[in-house]
Amino acid sequence: MRHFLDLSSAGSEGMAAILAEALDRKQARAGWPKGKVDADRPLDGRVLAMIFEKSSTRTRVSFDMAIRQLGGSSIILDSGTTQLGRGETIADTARVLSRYVDAIMIRTDDPAKLDELARHATVPVINGLTDRSHPCQIAADLLTAIEKGVQLPGSKWAWLGDGNNVLHSIVEAAGMFQFSVGIGCPEGYDPEDSFVREANARLARSNARVTIERDPVRAAADADVVVTDTWVSMGQPNSADKIAAMTPYQVNAALMTHAKPAATFLHCLPAHRGEEATDEILDGNQSAIWEEAENRLHAQKAILLWCFGLIHNDGTN
Repeated sequence: MRHFLDLSSAGSEGMAAILAEALDRKQARAGWPKGKVDADRPLDGRVLAMIFEKSSTRTRVSFDMAIRQLGGSSIILDSGTTQLGRGETIADTARVLSRYVDAIMIRTDDPAKLDELARHATVPVINGLTDRSHPCQIAADLLTAIEKGVQLPGSKWAWLGDGNNVLHSIVEAAGMFQFSVGIGCPEGYDPEDSFVREANARLARSNARVTIERDPVRAAADADVVVTDTWVSMGQPNSADKIAAMTPYQVNAALMTHAKPAATFLHCLPAHRGEEATDEILDGNQSAIWEEAENRLHAQKAILLWCFGLIHNDGTN
């Protein structure tokens, strides 16, 4: 049994194997109807429970379709209609669900809930998002960058905006795949220092580095991939002060001129158009946001297979 709580759960070799599997399965399905099951039906009969304490579109639909395409099925739970919202402990929920289903995905706020669920579950637990990290999203982002021809080791990624959960997982990926991240963010909105320190420790023997820049142009300079996210995260109050602080870090045509000419633009969505990025960028030729959204499905299929031990860290299955 394997939990997928962060990218480090799989490690560098495991993540490389996950990305390779995702790419292979995506290519094998080219032109197929979305509801057609993969030819090998590797998770036939398996059931995935999906717990949502935060609203979702991409995570909900992509995981549901992922388990279906692999031959399994899903059950969706939310705090408003289950005992999760009535004070049952996470530990008791983990013990009960482990008797009913084969794997659990949770999308929640507090990462401590994810950790407690994993401690007490006897089936694989997957982090569908917490306020601290979003590894499934970054698995899709890495897959998208590879498809766009980015060689991960030695590449540069630029992040513009809030030092949030998505950035934490990008920084974690940087240490694993040996690429640089230029973080453009205003003072007071930095990512957690532990992510930056750990990534830079892993990058110590390379030319790559994770740096925090107050100048958005320096962050974006010569970037192969430019990434942003909403400035006000889900559940946070709409802060005029925060939006004002973030405004210089908007990804627009002028800022993109400082990245490499063939740089790819990513955004995990949903986008607040005209805030963190302009329509010109979101809908432009350098944008891969729709491929990125689709790749949630393919990456999560591979993550599920890894959790069930059907992908080994050497890439065999």
